[in-house]
Amino acid sequence: MTELDLVKYNTLKKIVDPYEALLFDVDGTLADNMEAHKAAYVAAALEYGVALNPDLIDETAGWPTIAVAEEISIRYGVNFDFAVFAKRKSTIFITQYVSKTKPIEFVRQILLHFEHTKKIGIVSGGTRSTLAITLDVIGVADRYKTLVCAGDTPLGKPSHEPFTLAAQNLGVSPEVCIVLEDGDPGVQGAIAAGMNWVRIDQI
Repeated sequence: MTELDLVKYNTLKKIVDPYEALLFDVDGTLADNMEAHKAAYVAAALEYGVALNPDLIDETAGWPTIAVAEEISIRYGVNFDFAVFAKRKSTIFITQYVSKTKPIEFVRQILLHFEHTKKIGIVSGGTRSTLAITLDVIGVADRYKTLVCAGDTPLGKPSHEPFTLAAQNLGVSPEVCIVLEDGDPGVQGAIAAGMNWVRIDQI
């Protein structure tokens, strides 16, 4: 880790240490890949004649891909099949970007440090197939007890449902969980679930 990463690591370690369970977002939290996701959304939207402003992806950080597709359709007034768009975006991301994904190292080291002493969960709006590749590329595959992703609950972030399911899968109550996030929707979901949270991008 760099000197700055080490400072952030030690700060984050103190924040999460009192909790029994750590719930990690992936994109923008464990994986430094938000710009790649934006590029994939922009490329997919362009195929539908939409000049997508990538700021929309920041605004909807943590949403399931299919929900982002619906939001793009609404805002730009273009009709398309949301599931087809989501699949195309994921294909672009996987074929062009995922292999280049780097970890956000100080967050990754938190997961590895507490892997055997705390209950580790992954809560993401991404698809299971894309997440499996991303988590493998950054070296944390199979280092968690549960993975909750798009489609596992009726509602995704900012609903409490993905976080509540993760806690149930880990066999813990919400108050002993802390959520590690980089976006408002995930924080809103954590609060709704009765969990504590930390924005890793604000450390």
